[in-house]
Amino acid sequence: MSKKIINQNSNYNSEFLETIESNFSFEEKPINRLKTDLANLKTENTKENIDKNKLLHDLKIEISSIEECELKNNSKNIVLGDGNINSDIMLVGEAPGSDEDSSGKTFMGDVGSLLKKMLLAIDIKKENIYSTYAVNFRPPEDRKPNTSEIKRYSLFLQKHIAIIKPKIIILMGSTAMESLTGLNSKISLERGKWKETIIKNTSYEIIITFNPSYLLRMPENKKYSWEDLKKIKQKIDNLGLST
Repeated sequence: MSKKIINQNSNYNSEFLETIESNFSFEEKPINRLKTDLANLKTENTKENIDKNKLLHDLKIEISSIEECELKNNSKNIVLGDGNINSDIMLVGEAPGSDEDSSGKTFMGDVGSLLKKMLLAIDIKKENIYSTYAVNFRPPEDRKPNTSEIKRYSLFLQKHIAIIKPKIIILMGSTAMESLTGLNSKISLERGKWKETIIKNTSYEIIITFNPSYLLRMPENKKYSWEDLKKIKQKIDNLGLST
C-alpha cells in the first residue's frame, strides 16, 4: 500500500497567501517592518525631544525674566534642571546653593555626592533621571525661601513638570513639599507617604523625603531616608519604570 505524501510547504504557502492583508505590498527586497517601526519610533522620540527642549528653553527665559525678585538678584545663574528629559522619575530639591549657583547645575558638591550615593543604593544613576528645584535661584545666605517666594515659583514648577511628564516625583525638603502640595507642616510628618497631585488635568504620584543638605547636617536621620528610598524602589518596580 502506497503512502500518501503531504506537501507541507505547499499547504503553508497556500495558508500564507490566503491570510495576507489586502494592503500588503510585495517588493523585490523583503520589507523589514521591525526596522521601519524602530525608525518611526526614533523619529517620534526625536520630535518629542525637540519639543521638550524648546519648551524648557522658553520656560528658562520666562523664569529669567522675573522682576523684583530677591532670589534672582542674589544669584549668578538660573538653575533650571538637568538630566534625562524623558525620564519617568523627576526629582525636585529645595533651592540651589553656592556650588549650584556657580555651575548652573543641580546638586553639586557634598550635597550632590550624597544624593548620588542615595540614588545608587536603589540602582538609580542621577544622570538617568531629571532633577530640578522648587525655586531656581539661590536664596541670599542660603536661607529658606519664604512662602510668598515658594508660591511664586510653584507656577514655574508646575509648568516644568507638565513639560517633563514624569510618572513619579520625588520631593526633597520642605520647600519642595510646600511648593507642590501647599503643605507647610513638619516634613517628618509627611515623608515616606505616596500622595497624588494633579497638574493640568494630569495626575502625578509624589513622595516627600529629606533633602540631602539636611542629612549632611543631621546624619542621624539617614535611616528614615533609607526607608523612603526603599519605598521609591518598590514603586519603580511595581510600575515597571526604567532607571
